[in-house]
Amino acid sequence: MSAADWYAHKSLGDGLFWIQERFYQSDNRANIWLLRGSHQDVVIDTGLGLRSLPDYIDSKGLLGKDPQRKNPLLAIATHAHFDHSGGLHQFQQVGVHSAEVDALANGDNFETVTWLSDREIAERPSPGWRARNYKVKAVQPTHILQEGDVINLGDRQLTVLHMPGHSRGSICLHDRDNKLLFSGDVVYDGSMIDWLPYSQVSDYISSCERLVGLVDSEQVDQVLPGHYNTFGAKRLHRIASSYISRAGTCPAKFSTLTWRTLAGFALRMSNPHCAC
Repeated sequence: MSAADWYAHKSLGDGLFWIQERFYQSDNRANIWLLRGSHQDVVIDTGLGLRSLPDYIDSKGLLGKDPQRKNPLLAIATHAHFDHSGGLHQFQQVGVHSAEVDALANGDNFETVTWLSDREIAERPSPGWRARNYKVKAVQPTHILQEGDVINLGDRQLTVLHMPGHSRGSICLHDRDNKLLFSGDVVYDGSMIDWLPYSQVSDYISSCERLVGLVDSEQVDQVLPGHYNTFGAKRLHRIASSYISRAGTCPAKFSTLTWRTLAGFALRMSNPHCAC
């Protein structure tokens, strides 16, 4: 299967594109965001990496034909989990938060929580392909990101917000001028996951408090999340506030501990050679 068949995209205007993997039919299917700038273009999260995302972007002409543009496309992972980082190895420039650099450089399929089944792939990307052979390929990040870093695209800037909880290196990218928040898995319109290896409920509560603060200070109008559909500031406030209220209860803490134990066991069984 070609890259042109594997992916599909939708233009949201103003140099922003929403890309998805058509045949990865799972709640784990991540949104891939492509944002064009006057001097630098960025792709935010890269999916599984089963087909070439750069080839798709090029074949569809999503970056245009500006002869003055010399900077290679920068791929940023909002965090290291497999559904967001699997395609990073396809790019010359790769950015991730410092807390998850080693996981990507070592191809650590425990920390990237690599968990894929045949039933999630509606059409195999190549003859004989099997999910059990899928692994996140090691990649050495070229851009090691920290809280407050600014990614300059020329006519727009993205500020790195370190928002741990879902994973230790989870980030949001905030376009302050346009009040856009690329939120990865820090927040989306669904059940937020805080029970994976390296998840931390106390960190997640703090991150959600920051999200509420962004809404209260009118710094966000639209959220472009790692999964599902986009949503606005009121919904962001409601989701983040609900998590804060729920996460502190005893039943929620017990459930988190149980699921973390089960998830860790399952990941060790599926990735027996990981350093975990």
